Order: sequence, then structure tokens, then C-alpha cells
Amino acid sequence: MNSTELSLLEVSYLPLIEYGAAWELQKAAVQAIDAGTEPERLILLQHPPTYTIGSQHHPEHLLLSAGQLKEKGIALFEIDRGGDITYHGPGQLVGYPLLKLGVDGKVDLHGYLRRLEAVIIDFLAGYGIEGSRKPEYTGVWVGDQKICAIGVKFNKSKFRRGFITSHGFAFNVTAGIGEQGFQGIIPCGIAEYGVTSLEECTGRSFELGDVASELVPYFLKHFPYQTAAAVEQTDVQQTD
Repeated sequence: MNSTELSLLEVSYLPLIEYGAAWELQKAAVQAIDAGTEPERLILLQHPPTYTIGSQHHPEHLLLSAGQLKEKGIALFEIDRGGDITYHGPGQLVGYPLLKLGVDGKVDLHGYLRRLEAVIIDFLAGYGIEGSRKPEYTGVWVGDQKICAIGVKFNKSKFRRGFITSHGFAFNVTAGIGEQGFQGIIPCGIAEYGVTSLEECTGRSFELGDVASELVPYFLKHFPYQTAAAVEQTDVQQTD
């Protein structure tokens, strides 16, 4: 397909944004994309320390009390994506693809998840890392350690057939991210496996903005869109 025939994808990188603000940003963008007033988007970002609990609601997988959460400065949100509890924090690249799915009448929800996994697996392969899937779980693994969690929502379109996707993937980049926040939960309810990061797998240091830019071509390989070559960095005003 010629690039001029591809739909436009707006790609942006937010260095740090509070989880609640990003959630509201997603909701507004989903409505605008569905109404046809904004292009589809890929938002790449980092969050301050945050636990999110998805639709597979298991509060017992949170191992910290409300007092401990406050002491550690970790926010907690119960949200509308699939999956169980996970951690977001600095050093983790979070991706929110807000895409029209099934507008041609072909809706493959599981295929969408597999393509998100393939983006990360191909990115890792570029650094000589063998990423893999576990049939019983969603996400990407290096051996028996998870490097990328995936949890999404399929928002039913109000104006056409199909869905608008929201939420997405959380790719661990910085070394030590497991000690930062994952020790306070049973990540995704999986007690028998640990977590790892790109830095731990390579022995190298990475800037999150650089990883965001490097990831985009892998995303476009599995989700063909027309977009600018560079990732636009967007500053969002934060409130206390």
C-alpha cells in the first residue's frame, strides 16, 4: 500500500504525566477519534509511581496498606482496562495506542494483543534479546521474567462499526524498576515469575525519550500508518 493511502497516526511523547491526567486524556481522545475530529494516536509516556487495578479485580494482589502507599508516594487507581494489578513508574515506557479497530468489519481482538506483543518482541530482537510469549498470559517475557505488561480496553464506537482501543503496554526500561514498585504487588496476579528491564538485559543505559523514538518504527511495522519520522515531545501542565 502506498504511504499516501495510509491513515494518519499522531505520535507524541510525554516525559512524565500523572496517571489520572493521562486517563482523562485517553478518554477525550477516544471520543474525538470516534467522532472523526482527531486522528488516531500513539501516546508514549512515563507515569509517577502508580499502581493500577484492571477489570480482573483482585485487591489481595496489592500487598501494601493505604498508609504504606502514602508513605512510599505511590498512587492507586482502579481502571477500566483488562487485566489485574500492575505498576507504572519512571523508567518504564508506557504506550497508549488509540486506534480504530474493526472499521472494515473484521474484528480480531486477540490479534490486536498479539500485534502489540510483536512490537516489543521485534524491538528486543534489535538488541539481541529473545523476547517471547507465554500462552497462558498476555505480555512479553525474557525467559521467565516479564519485561512488558499489556492491558487494553476496546471502546465500542458510537458512530460506526468496530472499536477504539485505549490503554496499552508498559515496557520496563530502567534497571531496578522491580525494586521500585513491583515488590509491593503480585504483578498481574502472577506470583511464580519476576520482572526485568531493557537495561538489565543489555547492561546498557537508556534515555526513555530515545527508546520512545526507536520503538515507533517497530510499531508502524505491525500497525501501518502514515506519521512524521520524529516523535513529537509534548509538555503537559501538571497540577497538585
